[in-house]
Parts: sequence; structure tokens; C-alpha cells
Amino acid sequence: MTEPLGTVVAVGGQRRVPVPDPIAYDYLLLALRLDQHVPGLVDGFYGPAELKARADTEALRPATRLVDDAARLLDRIATDVAEPDRRDWLTAQVVALRTHAEALAGEPLPYLEHVERCFAWSPVRRDEALFHDAAAEIDRLLPGPQPLAERLGAWEDRFTIPPDRVADVLAWLVARFRARAEGVFGLPDGEDLRIRLVTKQPWTGYNWYDGGRQSRFDLNTDLPITAARLIHVAAHETYPGHHLEHVSKEAELVDRRQRLEASVLLINTPECLISEGLADLGHRFASPADEEADLLVELCERAGMAIATDGPAARVAAVTTVALAEPLQRLTGSRVNAAIMRHADGVPHDEVLAWLVDVGRYAPAVAAKRLEFMEHPLWRTYVFVYHEGEALLRAWLQAVPEQERAARFGRLLREQLSPAAIAAELEPAPGRVSSSS
Repeated sequence: MTEPLGTVVAVGGQRRVPVPDPIAYDYLLLALRLDQHVPGLVDGFYGPAELKARADTEALRPATRLVDDAARLLDRIATDVAEPDRRDWLTAQVVALRTHAEALAGEPLPYLEHVERCFAWSPVRRDEALFHDAAAEIDRLLPGPQPLAERLGAWEDRFTIPPDRVADVLAWLVARFRARAEGVFGLPDGEDLRIRLVTKQPWTGYNWYDGGRQSRFDLNTDLPITAARLIHVAAHETYPGHHLEHVSKEAELVDRRQRLEASVLLINTPECLISEGLADLGHRFASPADEEADLLVELCERAGMAIATDGPAARVAAVTTVALAEPLQRLTGSRVNAAIMRHADGVPHDEVLAWLVDVGRYAPAVAAKRLEFMEHPLWRTYVFVYHEGEALLRAWLQAVPEQERAARFGRLLREQLSPAAIAAELEPAPGRVSSSS
């Protein structure tokens, strides 16, 4: 018989000892047990080793038991957690975990309802007119007789980094962003990260958090990497994106405030909406728009790219690249519609792929990579967190004067903020989903 959760821990015949924070321990154990059913749900764990050992060595807990565990934990959170921010955050997270357990137990929800429960936020299908307007703006910036996708491809070719120069340029870029983040936000003592180039992954970049204020940043080189893309993904995954968020929350939430629930990082939960949104917005803190053209030119020079030898024309091209960023970002919202088409509407793979090319204006190879991500069992719901999280947090940041935005962004790095908590500070709050649903 398994001992009740949240009272004792016994591993390897060791004496049972009281659990210092039963709710945090039970949250961690619930997550670790679910990961046994859904590998990859736990994205990182640096909590108590005895809990990891317990989850790894005990018999697989039935999904129906996990549903019951989550329901009991929600009741205890409502009555036993005094701090409103912690209670709101934990409730939203456990609703997501209960949703995963219910699906495993044979009670799956329709796709969009499942997404809403996982992220405590309702994804919004974009009006296709937004994509056509963005394409028209790109057309004005890159005029010519060829189809727009061809013009975009040719433009990106001019800024594609030679593969043998990517590692060196990336290391320089991350060091630059680290220095800026230290000046604007501060860095916890002892933080560090390693960088690797990888292949054959469905994502572009990934930050693996190991705890101890250490992480690994993997950059996928399956597709050619442009200078502008490298700037964005480096800021997203390192400073002030995922790496800085994780080390800051370990220092503040786990080490200082002893909120041990923050020592696990979970995929397909509300914390992802916040994390991906802040990582996308971090780009502009790392590389302000009025400085990015000069950064692009310097990056191209360091990479030994032909465009860097064009003199003044190189900076003109860099300015155009910066201007292209906003309409291109709007076009990436087509991935939200594509995921809804594929999984909610049941549109076949080939039709969604063609739609991404025709409406999203992706090159065929890039469209195929994006659809691979959307169809991956773990990531099929995750595609929403980038666009929905960025839109929510952008509105939240822009609700205060510009001189206050860095401090407000710093809250994202250090506080337990759920989508509902962010929405509560906005008026109106479209898309909000009750975390207790």
C-alpha cells in the first residue's frame, strides 16, 4: 500500500521523515509521476532527489489515481496556501496536470478545450486578413516581379550565416546579451550556460535547465540560420529569455522563498505561456530596435558574410531587415491557425502544409518543419504559447510608461505570475479562462 502523499518520504529503506512543504512535495511528485506516462512533460527538475528516486522506482501509478491525486491537491491548495500569488499559480498548474491525467485515463477533451485547460488561456484563431496585410507590407519593403516567398527567400539568403561561423558568432552574441542583461536586470551569482549545435530536432532552439543556476542552450541547424533569426533565438533562449528566467526564479523562488514547486519545469502548463511570452519579448531588451541594424552589420562582419563588404548598402539592407521583423512576426501567427486547422478542424496534413506556404508565406522546407512541430505528440498543443503569451505580455508591458517596462519585465523573471494574474492587471482581459474550471 502506498503511503499518503504529503506526510512522509521513505526511499531505500531510510527512516520516514516529515515533509517540510507537503503541498510543494505533492505537486512535484504528481508532475514526476505524470512524466512516467508522458515522457517530456517534465522539462527540468532540480528538486529533492528523494522525490525523483521515488517516482523512478515505484510501480507506475494508474492515470485514474493521478486524476484523484490532482483533485485532492486542488482542494488543499484552495484551503492551505495563504499567499494569493502562489495559490493562483499552483491552482492553474494543477488544473493542467489534472487535464493531462484525465486524458490518460480515457477522458480526453476536444482539442481546443484541452488547450484552454493546459494553459489557462483560450487561443484565438487569427483573421486571415492580418496575414494578407502583413504580406502586403513585406511586398512594399521587398518589391519585385517574383512571388513574395521567392523574394523573401532571396533576401534571407543574403543574411544567411555560413555554417562554419555559426558557433563563434553565437558565442559572441550570447556574451553581448549577457552583459546587457547584467546591467538592466542583474544576474544571480554563479549562473552559467553552455552552447551546442544540434540537428534533427522539431524546434529551432532549446534551453535545458539543469538547476544550480546552470543551463544548456541547443541551437538546431537543420535549416539555414539568418543573422536576424540568430539574434532573436539567442535572446529568447539565453539573456533575458529562458536561461535568465530560470536562474532568477531558482535564486528568488526556490532558494530565497523556499517555494519548492518552482524546482520543476513543466511543458504544456500555464507557466509555459508566461515563459515563452517573456522569452519572445526579451529580444527587444537584448537588442533594441534602434540599435539592431548596427548589430546586424557587425554580426555579418564577424561571420565573414559577403553582404558586409557592401559598404553603406549593407546598413541600408540591415535597416530593411529590422523593418521586416514586425510584419514577419505577424505572419508567424499563421501557425496558430494551422494548429487549429490540423487538430480541431481535422484538415489533412498536406492541405495544412499548402496553407502555411500560401497564406503563411513560409518556404516549403520551413513550412514542413513548422508542421512537424505542430504534429509532434508533445508539442501539438504547445504552438500557441509563443503567440498568445507574447500578445498577452506585450499588452501588459505596454500598459505602463516605457521607462517602467524593464522593471515590469523583471517581475516576469522573478515572480510566480499566472496568465490570470497578468490578465487581472489588464482591462479588458480577453481570452481569460478560469484556472478553477
